Amino acid sequence: MAGVADKSDVLHVVAAVIYDTKKEHILIAKRPDEKHQGGKWEFPGGKVEAGEAAQIALQRELYEELGVQVSVANPLIQINHQYSDKSIFLDVYEVFQFTGEAFGKEGQEVCWVKLDELATYTFPAANISILEALGLDVARLSQ
Repeated sequence: MAGVADKSDVLHVVAAVIYDTKKEHILIAKRPDEKHQGGKWEFPGGKVEAGEAAQIALQRELYEELGVQVSVANPLIQINHQYSDKSIFLDVYEVFQFTGEAFGKEGQEVCWVKLDELATYTFPAANISILEALGLDVARLSQ
């Protein structure tokens, strides 16, 4: 089918639902406008390199993007998602402990939001399952 990636082109990505120390807020980041799904908010993470374990990729990506070192991360959900131009497989973790102060090392906007405020942000379609896993009513969310 034209314009649709086949299974050999599936992009393996890790993402993190990062909680603050009181577990009252979650960190989200805004995708750069020039990237796929640009301008939308996401749970931080990135591509898993060939031969790399997902948890190692998570630690590497969060340090590269946010300057934090993960202490405790637990699997939350795995998602297969097909965009019209790209197939992705998301390994999503909840991060409950980390060291360092999170900031957008690559110039991206980041912010801490309350769980019930996530509904006011626009996320890529692949992230909707993450929001559901967090117990949010995604029917109210815009894509």
